[in-house]
Amino acid sequence: MNASGKPSLSQQIVGSGEDEPLVERLAARDCGALREVIALHAKRLHRVAWRMTSDTQEAEDIVQEAMLRLWDQAPRIAARLPAGSDGTGFRLGAWLQRVVTNLAIDRLRRTRRLTHSDLPEQEDETPLADAVVEAREDGSLARALIAALPERQRAAIVLTYYEELPNAQAAAAMDMNIKAFESLLHRARTGLRQAFAEQGGVA
Repeated sequence: MNASGKPSLSQQIVGSGEDEPLVERLAARDCGALREVIALHAKRLHRVAWRMTSDTQEAEDIVQEAMLRLWDQAPRIAARLPAGSDGTGFRLGAWLQRVVTNLAIDRLRRTRRLTHSDLPEQEDETPLADAVVEAREDGSLARALIAALPERQRAAIVLTYYEELPNAQAAAAMDMNIKAFESLLHRARTGLRQAFAEQGGVA
């Protein structure tokens, strides 16, 4: 819980403890369950997709596709749930986060014209990208620099800095182990810091 008594972003991602019954209702083709999922998760998912694509319509399409995938796959997901579960094992928010992240990466790869390769590993000099994201969030520079990152690096920054996910949850959203994710995040932060410096900032 945060100071206001509301769940933190990471707690929202984990789920409410009622995810498995909701999935079972989806598997039974309960349209009301789908409406509940949309009400619970669509706003946050749209924010993630928009942060990654910088396109409102693309973000809407990605969220719609994620919901369709959930509807289609709900019977298979429900079939894998343990019998007599108390609803605390499967995390629907985390599943949807992973789907939306991967869909956004796929769309970016289809549309982006690659003009440069990933930057090589460098020593991570704090405060690295943190200052760029936090100090410049009220302007367009941070968004432009993040949008110029390779797709998976962009996803790592969005999940870590904007969605405030712990590294383990961000790694899960990208289907990566924690060590590989931290290496990816390091490259993203290094690239973002270098891009900021090239714009005349102090990284």
